[in-house]
Amino acid sequence: MLPHRNPTPEATFAGRVWREGIGPALVTLRGDTLVDITSRDLPTMRDLLERPDVPAVLRAAPGEEIGTLDDLTHGRGLRCLAPCDLQAVKAAGVTFAESMVERVIEEQAAGDPDRAAEIRRTIAARIGDSLSGIVPGSDASEEVRRVLQSEGLWSQYLEVGIGPDAEVFTKGQPLSAVGWGAEVGLHPRSAWNNPEPEIVLAVNSAGEIKGATLGNDVNLRDFEGRSALLLGKAKDNNASAALGPFLRLFDDGYGMRDVEAAELTLRVEGEDGFILDGHSSMTRISRRPADIVAQTIGAHHQYPDGFMLYLGTLFAPIQDRDAPGQGFTHKVGDVVTITEPALGQLRNTVRLSTDCPPWTFGTAALMRNLAGRRLI
Repeated sequence: MLPHRNPTPEATFAGRVWREGIGPALVTLRGDTLVDITSRDLPTMRDLLERPDVPAVLRAAPGEEIGTLDDLTHGRGLRCLAPCDLQAVKAAGVTFAESMVERVIEEQAAGDPDRAAEIRRTIAARIGDSLSGIVPGSDASEEVRRVLQSEGLWSQYLEVGIGPDAEVFTKGQPLSAVGWGAEVGLHPRSAWNNPEPEIVLAVNSAGEIKGATLGNDVNLRDFEGRSALLLGKAKDNNASAALGPFLRLFDDGYGMRDVEAAELTLRVEGEDGFILDGHSSMTRISRRPADIVAQTIGAHHQYPDGFMLYLGTLFAPIQDRDAPGQGFTHKVGDVVTITEPALGQLRNTVRLSTDCPPWTFGTAALMRNLAGRRLI
């Protein structure tokens, strides 16, 4: 299945591919043709996103036609990379009320899926839909905080879900994310985990949001449920961050309003015949994406190479896979497909992180490669 079709001829896309025998290339999509625009002026995605009018730069950039989307899909000397390079990979958590309740359940269950169903029923009976429409940091959220504390239901997840401060953490290091068609990794000790379909923003060093792509913020529910201090192990493992297929740049035809109205669909297809369909609607996010960006970058924290920001997900899988009450967890070989009409489709296959290709091409390797090609 192809990773993308241009939804409109005017849409502007940038991405990265691996060219066999050459290395990473910065590309744009013209129709279904991939054009390598890597140059001394534009050696990296980071350099492209620092330009004031990225769509105009992409349209005017000279380049080499290197193949089609079909060639990319079938690996004809090309491989899709995550559409970022020197950027930090950040993620916002607990940005949707429904998924926030699932985080509370994880915490109460201490990572044990057997206890989750009972706790889910208890919390639903005591909280109901009282969190619906709550604006984090508002007077109404403070009242909810007071009520929950009085009933002994307060949680660190509710704190970042309805409190004034967003949860923003490091999902992965620069160049560690994988792209369309790659394997995504689960820590081998995890027995309860899930995909997280998300919109991901591309932000430059000035804090300007330049575009968006799709992401799978692979999550280990058992690790994080045991302790929030295990967030790093739950979130940052080999091949645990997937992004792509391409970055759609903001222009007159696409911008933040489209991001905030995005409807994502998810499908998990297992080798055992299991199928899980899910959905995440950005219309139900509790925090405005621009506000999360502002909490990430500013006078308190600079990102000279910019960053990618996962915005969180409404999706929380509770469909039983093996035994009643145990909910969903991945199995090796699952194919995860995340789709959004304006951004295309991100498709990956689940493996153990120890069985995914090791991450070896880091920042030093990129600099050596670009220098060897006389691009820096």
